[in-house]
Amino acid sequence: MTPSHPDTLRTGTPPSLLCGTASPVLKGGREAGCSAPLGGCTERGQTLKEQRWRHLGLAWRGGGHRGVAKSGGEVFVAHPVCRMAQHKSSLPAKLINGGVAGLVGVTCVFPIDLAKTRLQNQQGARVYSGMLNCLTQTVKREGYFGMYRGAAVNLTLVTPEKAIKLAANDVFRQHLSKDGKLPLWGEVLAGCGAGTCQVVVTTPMEMLKIQLQDAGRLAAQRSLPVHNPAPSPETAPLQRRSATSITLELLRTRGLAGLYRGVGATLLRDVPFSMIYFPLFANLNALGRGERGCQGDGQQQRAPFLQSFAAGCGAGSVAAVAVTPLDVIKTRLQTLQKGVGEDSYRGIVDCTRRIWTREGPSAFLKGATCRALVIAPLFGIAQGVYFLGLGEQVLSLLG
Repeated sequence: MTPSHPDTLRTGTPPSLLCGTASPVLKGGREAGCSAPLGGCTERGQTLKEQRWRHLGLAWRGGGHRGVAKSGGEVFVAHPVCRMAQHKSSLPAKLINGGVAGLVGVTCVFPIDLAKTRLQNQQGARVYSGMLNCLTQTVKREGYFGMYRGAAVNLTLVTPEKAIKLAANDVFRQHLSKDGKLPLWGEVLAGCGAGTCQVVVTTPMEMLKIQLQDAGRLAAQRSLPVHNPAPSPETAPLQRRSATSITLELLRTRGLAGLYRGVGATLLRDVPFSMIYFPLFANLNALGRGERGCQGDGQQQRAPFLQSFAAGCGAGSVAAVAVTPLDVIKTRLQTLQKGVGEDSYRGIVDCTRRIWTREGPSAFLKGATCRALVIAPLFGIAQGVYFLGLGEQVLSLLG
C-alpha cells in the first residue's frame, strides 16, 4: 500500500544515486545520504530525466524541480543535481560569460576610463582639473562620441581579455583546491596565474587604447599658451590615427615587440590586482553563508545576486585603488606621443624616479577615483553575468 505522504522511512529501496536520483525519504524532510533539506539542491540544477527513472524501474509522478516516484510500496523523492557540487561550468561557458561581461561593462564605463588615461598623462601644463572637467571639455571639443575614442579596440579585445582572466582564475582555483576547499595562499596563487595569463591580450589592447584616448588631450594642450614651447624628443605633429594605422606602424618599425611595449609594467599592475581581487571577492561573496551539499561535501550555498554584484564591486574598487601607482607608470610608459615639455622614460625604474622627483608622490595616485569607478561596476557586472549563467544558457540553446 502506497502511503499518502512520504514522511516516514521506507525500506527496500534501490541503490541510491544521491542528489539527482531516487533516495528514501526520512522524517523531518531530509533524504538519506544528503545533508540538504528537501529541494535544497535545486539551485539552477538539471531536472531528472524520465529515462533515468525508467532505468531504475520507477514510475515518475511529479514535475518541476522535484519529483516523487513509487516502486511497489516504496515512495521516493528526487531533486536536481547540486550545481555547486556536481555541475561545473564548461570552459566555453566561462569564455562567453567573461566576454558578455566585458562588453557590457566597457560600454557603461569607457568615458570614465578615458578621463583616467588623460589625467594620468598630464605633466606640466594642466589641461583638466578633474574627472568631470575632463569629460565636459571632451564633449565640448570632440563631441559626445569623443568620450568613446578607443572604445572599438576595447570592445574587440576585452572579450578575450576578461574571458581569459575569469576563466583562468576558475581553472587555477579548481586545480589548487583540496577536498573542495581552497586556502588563502591558493586563492592568491590562482589570482597571480589569472593576471599573468591575461597580459597576452591586455598589453596590446592597452597600448592601442591609450594612443587613441590621449590624442584629444594632446590637441587640447597644444591650444593652450605655453611659455616654453621646446618639444620633448618624442613630440611630433599631432595626427588623428586609427587603431589599424597605429598597429601597422608599430609592426613595421618595431615588430611585434612594439605592441608589447610596457609588458613588464602591465604585469606589475595586473598580477597584484588579481592577487588582491579574487581572494577578496571570494571571501566577501562567502559572508553569511552556511555549508550545504550532498554527502556532506562542504559546498557552500550560492550567494544572492546582489551579494555577488556587491562583492565584485567592492573587491574591484579596493584592488583598483591599491595598484593605481603601477597603472600610472604603465600608462606613461605606453604613451607614444608626448605633449610639449613632457618627459619620456627609459623604463619602469626611470619612470618611477622621474615622477617622484618632478611631480611628487601624489602623482602616483592620479586617476585613482576614476579607476575605482571603472573597475567596480566592470567586475560587479562580470560576477552578475556569471551568477545568471548566460554562457550556460547560450550553450544550451545552441546544443
